[in-house]
Amino acid sequence: MHGYEMIQEIAERSGGAWKPSPGSVYPTLQLLEDEGLIASESEGGKKLFALTGDGRSVADEGPDAPWEEASRGVDWEALGEIRQAGFGLMEAFSQVWKTGSKEQREKALAVINEARKKLYLILADEH
Repeated sequence: MHGYEMIQEIAERSGGAWKPSPGSVYPTLQLLEDEGLIASESEGGKKLFALTGDGRSVADEGPDAPWEEASRGVDWEALGEIRQAGFGLMEAFSQVWKTGSKEQREKALAVINEARKKLYLILADEH
């Protein structure tokens, strides 16, 4: 499996709760290879990785998979609602920014800034 496939697999197994960046995955793969826990080979211009015997032993002895920990206790319904709301807001803002007049853009920016302030005030009211 190559690095990008691993990123996708982790995101899928964690239900989207954890999607590591290439900047964290590739150095980790290099470290694991340096330690003899994985081996790599090039195939079709891609570097494929697999566990070595030592790597399999370490993996079998280790704790739960990190994606299991990352997804434990996640309210998936709420997470979906949050994503939908955030993406909807960004889509609306983007549309105003691309097609709106200067005045409309300024109003849209003011709405976003006001929303951010109101969100922080929610936290301030709870304490």
